[in-house]
Amino acid sequence: MASKLSASARRELALLAAAAALAVGGFFVQAAGARPGAAAWLPKSATLVFALAYLLAGRDVLLSAARNIARGHVFDELFLMAVASLGAFAIGAMEEAIGVMVFYKIGEMLQEAAANKSRRSIRSLLALRPDTARVRRGEEWVDCRPEDLAPGDLVLVRPGERVPVDGTVVDGDGSFDTSSMTGESAPRPAAAGTEALSGFIALDAALTIRAERPASESSAARIVELVENASKSKARTELFITRFARWYTPSVVIAALLVAILPPLLVPGQRFADWAYRALIMLVISCPCALVISVPLGYFGGLGGAARRGILIKGASILDALADAKTVVFDKTGTLTDGSFSVRELEPADGFDEEALLGGAAAAGTHSNHPLAVAIREAWASGGRPVPACDDSGFSEIPGHGTVAMVGGREVLAGGDRLLHLKGIEHECRPASGTEIHVAIAGRYAGRIGVGDGLKADGKAALSSLRGLGIRRIAMLTGDSGASADRVALEAGITEVHHGLLPEGKLERLEAILGQERGRGSVIFVGDGINDAPVIARADAGIAMGAGSDAAIESADVVLMSGEPSRVAEAIFRARRTRAIVTQNIVFALGIKLAVMGLGAFGLAAMWEAVLADVGVALLAVLNSTRALR
Repeated sequence: MASKLSASARRELALLAAAAALAVGGFFVQAAGARPGAAAWLPKSATLVFALAYLLAGRDVLLSAARNIARGHVFDELFLMAVASLGAFAIGAMEEAIGVMVFYKIGEMLQEAAANKSRRSIRSLLALRPDTARVRRGEEWVDCRPEDLAPGDLVLVRPGERVPVDGTVVDGDGSFDTSSMTGESAPRPAAAGTEALSGFIALDAALTIRAERPASESSAARIVELVENASKSKARTELFITRFARWYTPSVVIAALLVAILPPLLVPGQRFADWAYRALIMLVISCPCALVISVPLGYFGGLGGAARRGILIKGASILDALADAKTVVFDKTGTLTDGSFSVRELEPADGFDEEALLGGAAAAGTHSNHPLAVAIREAWASGGRPVPACDDSGFSEIPGHGTVAMVGGREVLAGGDRLLHLKGIEHECRPASGTEIHVAIAGRYAGRIGVGDGLKADGKAALSSLRGLGIRRIAMLTGDSGASADRVALEAGITEVHHGLLPEGKLERLEAILGQERGRGSVIFVGDGINDAPVIARADAGIAMGAGSDAAIESADVVLMSGEPSRVAEAIFRARRTRAIVTQNIVFALGIKLAVMGLGAFGLAAMWEAVLADVGVALLAVLNSTRALR
């Protein structure tokens, strides 16, 4: 079960439990050694027990600090914790040293619990490639693995099946569903000479395809490779606490050194041992115990609070990336738009009105399951009107062209421009402004119907909210045609649009945006399709719609369960609120610590006062961190 702890997590818990048990045992041995007449070996035994507990709890911190020093990364929070805890041992505050390490490991495990939701494998991408292919061998069609196909082989793809390799259609006339590869919602015509990429789905006709490349070099294989490479090249976002430690740690160490060295050198009669002891007390006080508890808890609370709202964020570093966001890039189909077709425009020709145009198209597609025909029938039926019935045996579908029906003794055509040319219908030829259905009734051109997917209900509000959060740049990348992309961008209020992009093109365009925005804030990409998976994986923070493909969801850093684009702004807002709470904890803890450090430097704060101050700060910081859950 996924809820079970991993072997490494169980091992860490066991070591922490052993360290805690040893620490408790050390207290008893220490207490026994303090009694009158106790054996002389008892105090030494207590020190050994405490040392073993310290090593069990803090071995990872000590080893990591040593490795970082060897690499030249000296002043981080691990270095300070190592120095402060060893200093605590030197002045006899062994319990404090053990407590620091135990609390740190607990905080680290909280972060690890959130990180366990991070990217899983990309095995679902293999669904792009079918397990078998139907290849021509002599006079027969036989099944084989796509990996066994060679350039020049003839492959049969039946309706509803995926194309196994990149190739060219040599026989058949139909259409492809290309949404998994290009994100384009409109079916693409498929006829002899048409390019067929692996991952395309044959919709309405059997097609014979000549393989042009082996399966290992197919478009689907390249998408898998792109996701893997994008994940590797993605820079890991650095946690805010790590950046904070870069100046806090050296400042504290330098201050302690100055306290130990300067007074004995500058003030006559001052003993070096006394000021060295005070410097060690300062280091113990400065140890970021409250921070290593409250900061991970703040992040964990932020993750939990977002999850309650259906925003699944896969790790604390992603919260920081969201908080730093200055650029948001959207996919179009299924992300900003609902991904389903609807009638957007009616343009009847002379002699026809909108009702005749739409009714004729609905009648012509009465028995068709094509998504465009379904959209037209739904538009006609939305007014409570029954779809005109076609005559008996008066319906036919021409794959890749459209439908023909006899209605009341008149021939009605509905389809693409190719159908009008096939039937010799005179009409004005002009560039399409999107997905269009042309209609002819009784041999006369009746007009055109514009069909497309509409902006989601909260699309405009989502972009407005993002701008209100200070997002400087909003762009859209899509595989759709320019006309379709421009229409949605105009409706949404997006001025930067890049259209006609395959997965490689999307990734190249995002790389360019990342280069332009480097050092100015993080870049977020929001998508939902398989073709978006490489871009989602490469972005500083990739967001997938919960209703999107498994590949997109598994490549993403954030999943919006509701699929509402307005949740992007909410995710950024929550991340910034979490960052604010974490910052409050740092400022509060730092303020108290600096005050007690000042007292300790002048001998006005003993170790027990420092410990009480540290524990009190930690408790208050933890309580503040729980606000992130709300």
